[in-house]
Amino acid sequence: MKHTIAYSILELAIVSQGETIQQTLHNSLALAKEAEAHHYKRIWFAEHHNSDNIGSSATSLLIGYVAENTKSIRVGSGGVMLPNHSPLIVAEQFGTLAHLYPNRIDLGLGRAPGTDQQTARAIRSDFMEAAHSFPQEIEKIQQYFSVTNKVASVRAPVAEGTAVPLYVLGSTTDSAHIAAQKGLPYAFASHFASTHLHNALRIYEQEFQPSEFLDTPYTIAGVNVLVADSDEEADQLFTSLIRMFVGILTGSRAPLQPPTELNEELKQVLQHPTLQQMLRYSFVGSKQTVKTQIQEFLEETGVNELITVSTMYNLDDRLKSTRLLAEIMTEINENR
Repeated sequence: MKHTIAYSILELAIVSQGETIQQTLHNSLALAKEAEAHHYKRIWFAEHHNSDNIGSSATSLLIGYVAENTKSIRVGSGGVMLPNHSPLIVAEQFGTLAHLYPNRIDLGLGRAPGTDQQTARAIRSDFMEAAHSFPQEIEKIQQYFSVTNKVASVRAPVAEGTAVPLYVLGSTTDSAHIAAQKGLPYAFASHFASTHLHNALRIYEQEFQPSEFLDTPYTIAGVNVLVADSDEEADQLFTSLIRMFVGILTGSRAPLQPPTELNEELKQVLQHPTLQQMLRYSFVGSKQTVKTQIQEFLEETGVNELITVSTMYNLDDRLKSTRLLAEIMTEINENR
């Protein structure tokens, strides 16, 4: 019998036109509650900086806010961009969260800055050095979480023994080698970086070394998912995401735009090779359409878990898509 596929949410707290950041963050909580009610495994918050339309900058604060107002869903970082931070401070923050919300906190770690180079230098002047030291920085965090660190001269007592699971995040094959060597679960950002997904998964599975944290490989893949009552309605909702990605490519930081008809002009834009590559793993349509797309993806990749991004202008559409995806995943798992 095949394993059950877990399903989760990656949340960027994207600000829709006409909404405040406060409303956006409240919407993230509403999404988390909906996900919890429909048996999603986890909700992770990404870390981004210097962006007008993304509210997930202070990742650990958002995790605390959502964990405090939910009961069972795991809450974590997707991820903490480690070169931006001191490993000691990260261990203290997540150790504190683990005491407040036991057995519910995840710590996903990435190496990218989550912003432009100038802002990365403003966050941490030695960013590039820290990025190159990513594997060693992970080891520092593991040491601070370890009970054996009680005898060290530099400690994070609030973190020691809290058993917060670490995940390595990545969008290239470099991260696959690191996750495999350290025997940690691996999450790939295929919701925007599809190029290296298959190579990265292959490297991770082939090079995986069992550790005290994990016996066998565990893989998570990011995908964009927009489910609606019909293909036509989903296509319309998709136009907000298309425009957002066009904005990313052209340097525009406008808030998320309301959906429009998926007209010929937008269809042409979607054919652009760069955009096509970035949005390759976007599953858009009715329940049946998306179910077929997800089944093909799972067969193709063999991943253990999907972490879904649902970029839509209206909260109600996101909540509905969240419910419909849960129905899809239940049906898929029942038939495995």
